[in-house]
Amino acid sequence: MGNENLPAANATPSRATRPDLDWSQVRETVMMLNLAVAQIRNSMADGDDSVNSLTSSFMFMMGQMREIGAQAEALPHSPVKSTVTDSLNAVARKIDDAVVSFQFYDKLVQRLTHVTNSLDQLASLVSDDARIFNPHAWRALQDSIKTKYTVAADRQMFEAILQGATVEEVLANAAKQTPGQTQNDAEEKIELF
Repeated sequence: MGNENLPAANATPSRATRPDLDWSQVRETVMMLNLAVAQIRNSMADGDDSVNSLTSSFMFMMGQMREIGAQAEALPHSPVKSTVTDSLNAVARKIDDAVVSFQFYDKLVQRLTHVTNSLDQLASLVSDDARIFNPHAWRALQDSIKTKYTVAADRQMFEAILQGATVEEVLANAAKQTPGQTQNDAEEKIELF
């Protein structure tokens, strides 16, 4: 007797919707981190499907353009040939622009992958009673996250946040650096692509 109010050993842990003595804000935090990771990964999978479809479409268009270009070359010099050639060149430039956009998508995927991996590591740390209150474990997590950045701007954001900057300050600073291409941007393109 007297043990009927204690949770059973194999019972589901309590949740915020029905808290009891077993309720834990840490468990709630880990669940929310896991949700964020799942949503990001699901969005990335959806994005990959769309980009793969677009890539296939662009490859088809490039093949068709080559065929049209070969047919246009066989035409005698005329205003029609010039119009077709000019149109092909204009479409080729637009496809080149789209390829650059795909490169930005690759950069986005790299960043989101890094974020999900970092959230996974954070959830693991927060759920580990032996590490959650250990400053060295937190520093090791931060060092691990920092070493995986390949983009200088992301490393700068990381450092600024660790120095106490707000998210708004970090984003405002990043926006100031975005308008023109810097040397770092050129270096990042070499690293990423």
